Amino acid sequence: MMDYGESVQKVLLRKIRKAEQDLMQLKLDYCRFVFGLTHRARVVSGDTTYLVLSVDVESMASTDEGAFTRPSVAGVPADTPSQAESVPLGTDWVLEQQHKG
Repeated sequence: MMDYGESVQKVLLRKIRKAEQDLMQLKLDYCRFVFGLTHRARVVSGDTTYLVLSVDVESMASTDEGAFTRPSVAGVPADTPSQAESVPLGTDWVLEQQHKG
């Protein structure tokens, strides 16, 4: 009887992990399409432009309107990306405006 319980547990754990991965991917897609956050997106926080290195989808909360809040991000200054430590920006960022020439 124990074997049946263990196999059910393994199946459920596998399904939970798959659902969590799917949810994370959906939230990343949401960030891309709604907030414009692609890999290495340029965001402005304070007076500095940063390249986004990570997006914390766990930080997103549901709003009363049924949408999600913007995620916390971390990045490096865009002018010295290779020399800098990643800086946590929290949710205090805006997407850099692309100037159309």
